[in-house]
Amino acid sequence: MDLRQLRYFVAVADTLHFGRAARRLAISQPPLSRQIAALERELGVALFERSTRGVRLTPSGSALLPRARRLLADADTIATGARELARGEVGLLRIGFLAAATFSMLPRLISSFRRARPGVRLVLTEATSDRQLVALAEASLDAGVLLPPVADPALAWLSLVREPLVAALPAGRRWPPRLALARLAGEPFILFPRPAGASLYDLIVNACERAGFLPRVEQEAVQMSTIVSLVAAGMGVALVPDSLRQVRRAGVVYRPLSDRLAPVETGLAWRVDDATPGLAAFVAHAREAFPPRTHARPS
Repeated sequence: MDLRQLRYFVAVADTLHFGRAARRLAISQPPLSRQIAALERELGVALFERSTRGVRLTPSGSALLPRARRLLADADTIATGARELARGEVGLLRIGFLAAATFSMLPRLISSFRRARPGVRLVLTEATSDRQLVALAEASLDAGVLLPPVADPALAWLSLVREPLVAALPAGRRWPPRLALARLAGEPFILFPRPAGASLYDLIVNACERAGFLPRVEQEAVQMSTIVSLVAAGMGVALVPDSLRQVRRAGVVYRPLSDRLAPVETGLAWRVDDATPGLAAFVAHAREAFPPRTHARPS
């Protein structure tokens, strides 16, 4: 028994006429009759009563009909699902992200992708860049929104956004509207551990060195929002991506820097050998959502 025979059977059962069923199926009547006869031989029962007055279902045929319809419907569902999966329209994607990205590009990326691909379920996991890189290598994440560098040749990299650094400062003191970095030479700094984001850590430290001083790190914190909260508590000053201005904390003011600094880069990493259609769709969507400064290693 195969699906073609079941389709032929249902067509004859619907029309109770071999000729009309053949026309519906766009085949000639003899092959249709042969396939119905073959199905009856395989099942060992007669499905139709044939007479000069027409065709009728036998009790066995009547019993088979609803089951045949269900099987054909299930087969159509499986075929549709397979096509949707191949096009990246359904599936599951595990995406890592930096907490700081929730203040910049992540909401835009995720919301627009969900509108475009509502059948793809996204499971989001907050993690630092170093932890995301480990999870990508272990295949417990499919993609990660993180900070460079991405040195592993098994991972592809797509730059999504670049933004300037700004100073997060205690609000209880007077600060100029635009700040030279050298003005912070004597201030205690709040910084995150270098493994959590080497490129941003190095960018901040190197910028301070070019301004003539090494930052005196008073406190470390992993999350940018925590760093801003510690600034509000008077623990020190910090350099943060411009999107962190959205973190409104009593006791904190933000000032742009007059120094010419390299921008902070955030991007998307994924495994080069991952050919999952849903992931390919997510990467393609990210390229479209954040043009044209996107550059990826071979993927």
